[in-house]
Amino acid sequence: MALLPYQQRWREDDSDVKIIEKSRRVGLSWGEAADDALLAARRSGMDVWYIGYNKDMAQEFIEDCGDWLKHFSKAAGEIEEIVIKDEDKDILAFRIRCASGHKITALSSRPSNLRGKQGKVVIDEAAFHDNLKELVKAAMALLMWGGKVVIISTHNGDTNYFNELIQEVRSGKKPYSLHRITLDDALAEGLYQRICLRLGKEWSRAAEDVWRAKLIDQYGDGADEELFCIPSQGGGTYLTRAVIERCMRDDIPIVRWACKDEFAILPDHIRQAEARDWCEEHLAPLLAKLDPQRAHYFGEDFARSGDLTVIAPLAEKLDLTYRTPFVVELANVPFKEQELILCYIVDRLPRFTYGNLDSRGNGQYLGERAMQKYGEDSIGQVMLSEKWYREEMPRFKSFFDDGTIEVAKDADHMDDYRAVKMIKGVAKLPDTKTKGKDGRQRHGDAAIAVALAVAATRAEACEYAYHKVSIKEISDLARPIAVTAGFGRIEGAW
Repeated sequence: MALLPYQQRWREDDSDVKIIEKSRRVGLSWGEAADDALLAARRSGMDVWYIGYNKDMAQEFIEDCGDWLKHFSKAAGEIEEIVIKDEDKDILAFRIRCASGHKITALSSRPSNLRGKQGKVVIDEAAFHDNLKELVKAAMALLMWGGKVVIISTHNGDTNYFNELIQEVRSGKKPYSLHRITLDDALAEGLYQRICLRLGKEWSRAAEDVWRAKLIDQYGDGADEELFCIPSQGGGTYLTRAVIERCMRDDIPIVRWACKDEFAILPDHIRQAEARDWCEEHLAPLLAKLDPQRAHYFGEDFARSGDLTVIAPLAEKLDLTYRTPFVVELANVPFKEQELILCYIVDRLPRFTYGNLDSRGNGQYLGERAMQKYGEDSIGQVMLSEKWYREEMPRFKSFFDDGTIEVAKDADHMDDYRAVKMIKGVAKLPDTKTKGKDGRQRHGDAAIAVALAVAATRAEACEYAYHKVSIKEISDLARPIAVTAGFGRIEGAW
């Protein structure tokens, strides 16, 4: 097959609207030309309108389409140079007519009469068009009669509409298909091997590594944006103070429990009893107030010492907005007692649907124990990574931007939300930490807990059903069985 795997995946995606953020020169436009040639060549196909931002792009694309038509043995006329009348100026275009009756037209810039066309629109290097927002708006009109819209580009800054569009897709605001291909993604799927084949050179891993390093050096400071899909000009605060304050409510309590070091060496039964007493005193009244008719979620950012564990329940309101009814902060609380407190909360969340736990490092223990109790369909064990931040933080931000969430009004939490920064095009926490008003170390703990809770609201999940099982039923199902403190006791049933 002439196309590399990522080019094939792009071609096979038949979404009405699809977008790809890409590295330079990885052959996306060439692969797109193959798809468009076949589309226009079929009698059941449609016209294709290609919009590059200059004449050279338009001419190169139409030549690629012509080559593909010959490769596919599809009848087509010669490339024509035509002039399209526009309101402000005449637009030079290149066109191929296929025997099917359809045509492929490549334009050097957007004519205002695009709105009158039918078929598929391909906007190439979209981030470099003068008015991409209006261009996309005009292109969407073609969807009404069965058309398609394709948006391809390298990044051109984090404030560019192309990047805004991608963030809207990731946040769930736009129902478009999104692809991403960096230089390293392309290399892993054979890009340099294909280059060597084209140039008649022998491929080797060492030669590829040298070629990659040289290319990065040539791009210099622009390598992140040009080759690795990281929009430039990043590094700013992700959420503004005004946006956060608008979502804060002073009637949402924050319940805090800090343990002294010597608490960890007390006997199990004393620690567990004290943790249960604390839950009964501080959490039971709050849990009793929750609306039994509404779905509930949670997110948990884990820490054993140093930073804080933060547990953020999230209630879906009748108007489909969300509210954190309370937030729990635990400082220096032993693993077993954290387990007890988490389960005390989740067991009492009405219509509990899904929860995400930070499962990096020591957090993996609690994530696994929660999954074992509530099931894989109700618990996400999240390894926070750049990929997770890239995919989930835009939706987290949209909850604040749109006023879709209500959170606790607290100075430490304000600092946590403000701690999230754009770092190389991805919203995440830098290594630097802050101190709360109690002098304890914080690392955006509340922000991550709430972000995990927000992510839980769109997880494929089933509501957790409580089911009492007798000792005999347990014995019949599995032997031996161990019941761990913090998950309750077996006294004839559980």
